[in-house]
Amino acid sequence: MFRISLDSLLIIDAIDRGGSFAAAGNELHKVPSTISYTVSKLEQDLGVQVFERQGPKVSLTSAGKELLKEGRYLLKAAEDLEHRVRRVASGWETELSIGMDSVFSATALVEDITEFYKVANLTRLRFAQEALSGSWEALMDRRVDLLIGAAGEGPSGGGYNAEVIDTIQFVFAVAPNHPLANVNKPLGKAELYQHRAITVSDSVRKMPPRTVGLLFGQETLAVPNMRTKYEFQLAGLGFGFLPEPLARDAISKGLLVEKQVEEPRQPEPIYMAWRSGDAGAGLKWWVDRIKSQNMAAKLW
Repeated sequence: MFRISLDSLLIIDAIDRGGSFAAAGNELHKVPSTISYTVSKLEQDLGVQVFERQGPKVSLTSAGKELLKEGRYLLKAAEDLEHRVRRVASGWETELSIGMDSVFSATALVEDITEFYKVANLTRLRFAQEALSGSWEALMDRRVDLLIGAAGEGPSGGGYNAEVIDTIQFVFAVAPNHPLANVNKPLGKAELYQHRAITVSDSVRKMPPRTVGLLFGQETLAVPNMRTKYEFQLAGLGFGFLPEPLARDAISKGLLVEKQVEEPRQPEPIYMAWRSGDAGAGLKWWVDRIKSQNMAAKLW
C-alpha cells in the first residue's frame, strides 16, 4: 500500500506556495486541523520530517523538497489523466497516429497541426514515415490511424477508406556530370543498364516489397527515402525517376538534367486513407480538413 497519496501531495504543494498551513487551508477549502493532520500522518508514515515549523510559517526540509519536486510530476500526470479520460468519453482519441510517404514532410501540415491543437490539445499527435507499400502496411497493421500522402493504390481485400488527394508526375533526371546527361536520344534499356540506378527501399515488413523501374541485374544504390534519392542524384551517384515537384527547382537551376526515356514512369495517385469503422473525433477532424483543401499544392 502506498504511503504517499495524491491528496497529501496536493496539500504539501499548497503549503509550499502559500507559506503556511492556514494559507493552504484557505486555498483548498479545508480546515487547518485537516491540513496539519495530513502532513503529520505523512511524516509518520514515511519516517521523515517534511516541514520545518517556525510558528505559523513553515518551510520544506531537504527531504520535503525532493518529495514535492517529484510529487508535482505525479500531480500533473494525474491531472492529464483526468482530462484524457473525459476526452475519451467525449469521443476524442488520446493519441492519433498519422502516416506519410517519405517523399513528403510533416512540416507541410504545420498550419493544420496548429489548428488541430486549438480544438484537441489533449490528443497527442504522432507522425510516422514509410516508403512505397510500407505506408499501406502501417495502416493495415494499426501502426498508424490515418495516411496522408500514401503513394500508389492500396492492398486488395478492403478494410479501409481511400480518397485520391493528388497525382504525382515523374521525371527522369541525372546530374549534369553524369554520363547519361550527354546522350542525345531517349534513353533505353541498353543505355540504362550500363549505369547505377538509385532506388528507394520499400519499408514493408510483411507485404511483398514493391520495386519500380529496375532492370534485371541492374546495379543499384538503395536508400531509405525519396529525399535521400534526390540528394544522391544531385551528387551524380546514379540515375532514376523523381517526383516532378521535388526535382523542378533543381532542373530549372541546372543542378539536374531532365532526360527522355523510352519507358517513362506513369503518373501515380496519392491517397488519404483510414481504416473502416474508425470514427474518433480527431480522425474525423483530419479527414474533413484534408478534404477541404488543395493538398496538391500543400504537400510540396
